Amino acid sequence: MRLSTVSAIVLACLLTSGCSTSTPDKALAVSPETTNAVAVAAAAGPVPASNVGATTAPTSDPHALAWAGPVPGGQPQMQAQIQSQTQMLEPMASSAGMPVPGERTVAMLVPVPAEPQAPAAPSSRSRSQIYSQRFRDAKPINFGPVSPRSHAVHGVDISRWQGDIDWAKLRTQGANFAFIKATDGGDHLDPMFKTNWRRAKEAGIRRGAYHFFYWCRTAGEQADWFIRNVPREAGALPPVIDVEWNGESRCSQRISRTRVLEKIKVFADRLEKHYGQRPIIYTAPDFYEDNLSGELLDYPFWLRSVAAHPSKRYPNRKWVFWQYSGSGLSQGVKGKIDLNVFHGSEQQWHDWVAAKAR
Repeated sequence: MRLSTVSAIVLACLLTSGCSTSTPDKALAVSPETTNAVAVAAAAGPVPASNVGATTAPTSDPHALAWAGPVPGGQPQMQAQIQSQTQMLEPMASSAGMPVPGERTVAMLVPVPAEPQAPAAPSSRSRSQIYSQRFRDAKPINFGPVSPRSHAVHGVDISRWQGDIDWAKLRTQGANFAFIKATDGGDHLDPMFKTNWRRAKEAGIRRGAYHFFYWCRTAGEQADWFIRNVPREAGALPPVIDVEWNGESRCSQRISRTRVLEKIKVFADRLEKHYGQRPIIYTAPDFYEDNLSGELLDYPFWLRSVAAHPSKRYPNRKWVFWQYSGSGLSQGVKGKIDLNVFHGSEQQWHDWVAAKAR
């Protein structure tokens, strides 16, 4: 019996490709940002429309990933290419646990190049977690009603003498900040500085570097030496100038109050210009009484006071950090370590860091 032309076409379609009942306008839309990997995954099984990009009308066949009808024009070479793509995709799909019907031809999905995305807006500087202090003290002091333990944010200062530090462990013990010894005078670099500087950052600890000042070297030489060895790095705390009478070194001379202030100003101005931060001044009671009482009121101070509250050792002096112990003990560090507190609440700490950290 002879078939009509329409019947012949329908029969040929059924024999060659299975003729999906879905129509081209119901084909699953492909996002212009789809990559080759996504295209292959889409061919392996049904994909929720919400993960594809554009919203489309649902198809009657859940496996109809794209229009599977004969190629327009019926070019034999193109039809063969599609058949080859189908044979390659089927074993891949079965290995992923999402079989594709063996008799259905899946059209090759050609990804459209994604449009360049605009750079993300810079995010605000994240706040680091504050850990409660768990330090112990080999020589505990009764500071009275205003104990260091009443302060919310604790930290440490370290040098080569603490050896190899487990910075991650030290942070969980309450080291929310650390001041790390960098340089002395004009020619000495703490051999552990670079390691400590890197590892403290990796542990998520806010850190700054400090310089031990020598009164027999020029301030310019010492500033240049510090700048040469301490990187200008985003997020670092302000640099610190440690000013004390250093009688235990070869540079044991004591100069006049006027000369002391001149040298501090030269050094501090050089660092502020380079790092964009006003340096912190660290000092001890005897040196403060001789040289700094009533001076440098526009600088942040870090005060050593291990036997009494700073208000008793440094009357009327505003301070940002208080070093309250030189005999601290902590997991993560062998031996003793200096302990410090920030003068303020957690919120005030975050505000101060946001304003000071470069």
